Amino acid sequence: MRARFPILTREIHGHRLVYLDSAATSQKPVAVLDALRSFYEHSNANVHRGVHTLAEEATALYEACRRRVARFVGAEPRGIVMTHNATAALNLVARAWGARLAPGDEVLLTEMEHHANLVPW
Repeated sequence: MRARFPILTREIHGHRLVYLDSAATSQKPVAVLDALRSFYEHSNANVHRGVHTLAEEATALYEACRRRVARFVGAEPRGIVMTHNATAALNLVARAWGARLAPGDEVLLTEMEHHANLVPW
């Protein structure tokens, strides 16, 4: 599994890199790096923001990804919201859904939560 993640070949202070902060930034396997490079080289454009060929290609790729994620988690595609990372997703939930909290409502968290899930609440 480590071989799929080029960054994990690094050594830091004489030890192989172990990265445990994936809630903030996930390290990317070769397949993701290859897909990103291909997108930026061939289809890079704003999604849902244009009618030109590149925008239509980018939108088609984006929506195909949404459908694939939906199938994977057993959801409807319209229920899948793409964010940059878990921190951005948590902030979005806290601002949107959290705004509906009323006095006396509680948000339950554990001591094991990532910092990004503590701050917005």
